[in-house]
Amino acid sequence: MDLDQLAALRTPEGSAALTAAAELAGGDPLAAASALRAAGVPPTLAAAALTQAELRHRAVGKFGPAAAGMFLTRPGLEQATRRVVADRRAARLRAAGVRTLADLGCGLGADALAAARAGIRVYGVEADPVTAAMAAANAAAAGLADLFTVECGDATAFDVARVDGVFCDPARRATGTGRRIFDPRAYSPPWDFVTGLAERVPRTVVKVAPGLDHALIPAGAEAEWVSVDGDLVEAALWCGELAEVPRRASVYRQEIHRLTGSGDTEAPVGPPRRYLYDPDPAVVRAHLVAELASELDAGLADESIAYLYADRPTRTPYARCLEITDVLPFSLKRLRALLRERRVGRVEILKRGSALTPEQLRRDLRLAGDQAASLVLTRVAGAPTVLIGRPVV
Repeated sequence: MDLDQLAALRTPEGSAALTAAAELAGGDPLAAASALRAAGVPPTLAAAALTQAELRHRAVGKFGPAAAGMFLTRPGLEQATRRVVADRRAARLRAAGVRTLADLGCGLGADALAAARAGIRVYGVEADPVTAAMAAANAAAAGLADLFTVECGDATAFDVARVDGVFCDPARRATGTGRRIFDPRAYSPPWDFVTGLAERVPRTVVKVAPGLDHALIPAGAEAEWVSVDGDLVEAALWCGELAEVPRRASVYRQEIHRLTGSGDTEAPVGPPRRYLYDPDPAVVRAHLVAELASELDAGLADESIAYLYADRPTRTPYARCLEITDVLPFSLKRLRALLRERRVGRVEILKRGSALTPEQLRRDLRLAGDQAASLVLTRVAGAPTVLIGRPVV
């Protein structure tokens, strides 16, 4: 996609091509391209429209019905914040008194649009000309162009004295190759600039990868990990006046649930008990397993493995619960015989702290039968262990 192609898509002819492409999305791409060309759509325009139709189809999970009118790139879509998360962040910024916001590295505008919907005036800065133009087009499509404007330029050159809040989502993919960047020091804008924003603007939020090393969290910042329906999607650093707690796990399951704590408490360690809890990944990454253990009256069976064990089941949005029927040292031969004896033909396999590959184990078990079971591959007091159980509904 280049600027000329984007401009062509925004003409009446381009709009018609996008509508036709949307009706063909999900089918054979060669047949779709042929159909558009047969309808008189120029090849270049047809290709651009089909690409947008494909990306919009994929974007529904993040943006809902609004995806149908957005302009997208593959890297931009991958890094864009889900609407439910962006809306909640915007509401928190608004409640904290933010009325003007700089979105430095605004990408396609997902977070900026959420802030604008919350009534915040947003100034977006994006280094890539095509992405900046798409963000502006998305603001226009959403009817928010008066609250969200975009300039193409260097985020580090923006005068943050113009705003009372900053949001920064540094690029985490290499320009050209699209390869994921794991070292924050290689982000764009640079990490030292990003972490220095809080010293210049008291209300600063930085979106980071969920795998962020806790050692890189600035002193005094609140580090939040976010999951949606069990998938860990992002982390964010709430700096300055926005920091409320040291660590937070925000778990979205139809509604939002928040677990908070220091992140440095240790859970008690003891033998496995009747019920196993598999904590949500946001809880694990936020180092809040001990806080969850306290809520559940639970403990660890191995100090380095984030499975919790309790004597009774407790309904919680922060973990999945299994009732454990067997705990045995791992032995393929013994496990295979036990499952065959119980006529188990279907298993789900969970693992933490095990080098075994679930797919290979499934093949090696040679299952046959009409019963189902859950297998947990883990360690107990350092020893390889398998637990057999069933989900608690």
